[in-house]
Amino acid sequence: MSQKTRICNCNNTMPLDGAAIGKALGEGPLPVASQLCRREVNEYLQTLDGAERIVIGCTQEEPLFRELAEMKAVVAPLRFVNLRETSGWSTEASQTTPKMAALLAAARLPDAEPVPEVEYQSEGRVLLLGPARRVLPWARKLERQLQVNVLLTDGSDAALAGHSWPTFSGGQPHVQGWLGAFQVSWQQKNPIDLELCTRCNACVKACPEGAISLAYQIDLEACRSHRDCVAACGAVAAIDFDRVETERSGEFDLVFDLSETPLLRMHQLPQGYFAPSGDDGAAAWAALQMLELVGTFSKPRFFQYKESICAHSRSMQPGCNACIDICSAEAISSAGDHIKVAPQLCAGCGACTTVCPSGALTYAWPRAPDLGEQIRAMLAAYARAGGARAAILIHSGEEGGALVRELGQLAAAGAAQGVPARMLPLAVHHVASVGMDLWLAAVAYGAADVALLASGGEAPQYVDALQEQMTIAQAIIDGMGYTGIRLHLLRARDAAEFDRELQRFVPNPGVDMLPAAAFHAAAAKRETLDFAFAHLARHAPAAPDLIALPEGAPFGAVAIDTGKCTLCMACVGACPESALTDNPQLPQLRFTESNCVQCGLCVHTCPEQALSLRPRLALGSAAKQARVLNEAQPYHCIKCQKAFGTLQMVENMVSKLASHGAFAGNPDRLRMCPDCRVIDMMQPDKEVSILEVKRQ
Repeated sequence: MSQKTRICNCNNTMPLDGAAIGKALGEGPLPVASQLCRREVNEYLQTLDGAERIVIGCTQEEPLFRELAEMKAVVAPLRFVNLRETSGWSTEASQTTPKMAALLAAARLPDAEPVPEVEYQSEGRVLLLGPARRVLPWARKLERQLQVNVLLTDGSDAALAGHSWPTFSGGQPHVQGWLGAFQVSWQQKNPIDLELCTRCNACVKACPEGAISLAYQIDLEACRSHRDCVAACGAVAAIDFDRVETERSGEFDLVFDLSETPLLRMHQLPQGYFAPSGDDGAAAWAALQMLELVGTFSKPRFFQYKESICAHSRSMQPGCNACIDICSAEAISSAGDHIKVAPQLCAGCGACTTVCPSGALTYAWPRAPDLGEQIRAMLAAYARAGGARAAILIHSGEEGGALVRELGQLAAAGAAQGVPARMLPLAVHHVASVGMDLWLAAVAYGAADVALLASGGEAPQYVDALQEQMTIAQAIIDGMGYTGIRLHLLRARDAAEFDRELQRFVPNPGVDMLPAAAFHAAAAKRETLDFAFAHLARHAPAAPDLIALPEGAPFGAVAIDTGKCTLCMACVGACPESALTDNPQLPQLRFTESNCVQCGLCVHTCPEQALSLRPRLALGSAAKQARVLNEAQPYHCIKCQKAFGTLQMVENMVSKLASHGAFAGNPDRLRMCPDCRVIDMMQPDKEVSILEVKRQ
């Protein structure tokens, strides 16, 4: 593919070595512009001619560059790379040539394969719910732009005359769904149905107690049940005392929850649901957003699910709930032996894929092979340009990216040190979407450090899970004897704090560097991990057969109490990863350690409670070979001599069932194979032959 790369030193505010960068990219010396967006814009326009892909080392003027490309009807894809705030504007700007080459190399990669999309349809039917004093003013503001519906949870002080929108009243509202498909239910708390009511005031005049105000709701404590209001309402039928405490429901495209306490409290709210919690500024911002949510919308389907290797459950026995427990959008639920993910609720954070031990859930935006190739290309170009001890900084594209840009601005003003020269920023949709497989792959590709930036907007459980996963991965690195290769979780809410965190990355001259791995990240999580383990172990300073890991690690062994195990093979049927298998020829229970994800299904399924988990990482070929955990002498049928079980299993069965009514008086049937047992049961107790009859 014909590619063109243009770089600019932004009006001479940062050093750029076009020759060294071009050499690392294999493109030849790159011309360095000073004002590519202004005085030298014609050079940019010339770049647009005849290229199949164009990479521009500037994000500040991206809108201008895109507009010019549209004017020339350029169809070649444009990629923009922030060289200024990430590299050139720092106290180590003179050392950032390898980093710039790395960032440009990643941008030159082919576009990732598109992922399926999730579609939403919204016609603008919005439900405003909450107390009348907050709902009604906003209903008046929005009625011309949206299809307003109102649910008043407290309308005692309302004056409802003159409003044309559908109006309901009730309590205990319940909201579920997403943009274009919300289902809202509530309890009717008052005899007057505000949607049927015509505000004629006949009931107000007829009530002898004055229990009905212009809110058109009956004060049930003042009411003496004369029912004069019912008669006055007549055929309108808006008043029905039997309607109280009945459930009502409706479907809406948007929900504007103006309750003091929001109905939905999850960290990641469904798209189309807004709950400003009494904040007038937040309510105004929510209203502006709702005005834009009319029409057809789509977003990536962020995940892929392979249920055949899911370790959630088997035969009602609990296994792994990691994805359900961590999802901040409550998009994942149990569905029998497997899980169910609502793609409309999924926000793309990817934490579920990071904690999934088997790889049944994988992240798709981007897919692991695409992100792995990006990391590999960055580190390779960094090394070709002479860089040493590279550090990968993974951050969310929105919040983390804003911190990176702000830090660069501060560094340019001399108020901060900026991003270190050896640190390669990698923007992803959400920092929690990148897990242990790609962290260790990055180390295998040549990274001395891998850092994740938590910028404060993440769900608390995500940060905890990343720290736990990092502890496990670091234990593997340390167990192999590497020194100076570290995994880090950075926490920073502003640029100044971010700058302080980055200064922890002091280059360690004694770091153990290993040759860059040649493998490509695979779509299957465990496959990538196997590649990384093999490469790290091959070059490890220490070569242990086993590495002890903390509890909760997704690698390990199954220990067995052979005195309890009857080789019933219930654990084999429960294991979703084929870590536990039987031997069709012999009564043997076999175990392949590299397949085990420590889900615990075998432990929960075992009727004898003979199994337990041992978190650890076994290295070498032995981990991939099935070994015998338990075996027993086969038991042969006392009639046909066919092997049908083990000696221990049959003897246990005899001891437990000999007194059962089905075998009382004939316990030997328990020592027969199923076929012989049926034949024996069909024969009469005293069989008489024809010869014996003749002799009589």
